[in-house]
Amino acid sequence: MIGTLDSIWRHPVKGFTPESLLEARLTAGEYFPFDRLYAVEDGPCGFDPAAPVHISKQKFTVLAKIPAVAAIRTAFDDATSTLTAQVGSVPPIVVDLGDEAGRTSFAAWLGQVLGDEVQGPLKVLPAPGRHRFMDHPQGYVSIINLNSVRDLEAKLGRPVDPRRFRANLYVDGWPAWAENRSMAGSVRLGEVEARLFKPIVRCLATHVDPDTAQADIEITKALFDNYGHTLCGVYVSVTKGGRIALADPVALALDEADAPSA
Repeated sequence: MIGTLDSIWRHPVKGFTPESLLEARLTAGEYFPFDRLYAVEDGPCGFDPAAPVHISKQKFTVLAKIPAVAAIRTAFDDATSTLTAQVGSVPPIVVDLGDEAGRTSFAAWLGQVLGDEVQGPLKVLPAPGRHRFMDHPQGYVSIINLNSVRDLEAKLGRPVDPRRFRANLYVDGWPAWAENRSMAGSVRLGEVEARLFKPIVRCLATHVDPDTAQADIEITKALFDNYGHTLCGVYVSVTKGGRIALADPVALALDEADAPSA
């Protein structure tokens, strides 16, 4: 099955604004570059940078528990570690997330913006070494099949913004739900080769409209009611690194012994 790479995204701060890219360079065995590089702890979560382990998303300021986070627009400059954040009429802030003082300033600004929405205190955590603040510890790169989203739209009778699923790569042209047929398969995109790792179980974050910051569609319920599962998208692990770019062909190869399913 051949599709086309429709869009490329990274999420430098977990839960905050996704940033579109024209291209990216992926490395074998590594996470998507600059993705979930920081997270904002909402009250002490026990994260130890000297021995980093996966922490539940519920310990952070994420859409799954604080939809208002979607209203905060952020932009990250990876060359300087500079984050710009703004929302409504609140004076924007520009900080260096590579510096402890900058992280403290962003946490204080964010606490004022979110107010009673957070449990607090807030603290910006930088990912040490190869660690990333992913929803799954081996969720290296995430892919959404746009035709699967369109099929869900048709079932619901209303638009579903694919950005709700906060993936790295969005592919157009695969048959709807082809990505769920088997995890015994591989993906080739641009110069990159990857193996399928696992389907992505969706959470309450998908209920939030990325533009309005309102929880307005029960996506998880819609998935279960229409397909009997709460899956949308897949995680892949890169086996051969290289450059990817918009409009690259994306080939999905599955174990032929597996029968199609939604």
